[in-house]
Amino acid sequence: MQINDEIRAKEVRLVGADGEQLGILSIESAQKAAYDKGLDLVLMAPQATPPVCRIMDYGKYRFERDKKEKEARKKQQTVEVKEIQLSCRIDTHDFETKVNHARKFLTAGNKVKVILRFKGREMSHQELGREMLSRFQEACQDLGSVDKKPTLEGKFMSMMVNPLKPTAKKD
Repeated sequence: MQINDEIRAKEVRLVGADGEQLGILSIESAQKAAYDKGLDLVLMAPQATPPVCRIMDYGKYRFERDKKEKEARKKQQTVEVKEIQLSCRIDTHDFETKVNHARKFLTAGNKVKVILRFKGREMSHQELGREMLSRFQEACQDLGSVDKKPTLEGKFMSMMVNPLKPTAKKD
């Protein structure tokens, strides 16, 4: 954003500090009007003909803008994708451990990508992999819903589980 002496237009449409239209003026008289009030001349719409400038306190404007951006970033929620890898011949206790990890990730609000790896001749028994992933889905269904159904990608079968939105409690 251009301010004061950086503005190169010959004529500008000037807007006052409290929003009133001051008309089309030469750049020198617009800068003089801004300096007389102890404020800055800021180029707001350079693509307009003539360009639109406003008289304002640029430091205060930047501070307010940065404050709003920081507030918006604070309200944003970042969702990470956590990955859990299984195999067809996983033992029951190991399976339960992986489910518990997934449940922790889902309660923290993260997505979970479940990958089932096929080794060697296990590729010929894909129904075992689908059965394993459906068991995993049932174990996590109270905390997450399946976003992407199990799909085969080379030697891997994967699915995505999204966390459920927390329900609002009634008082």
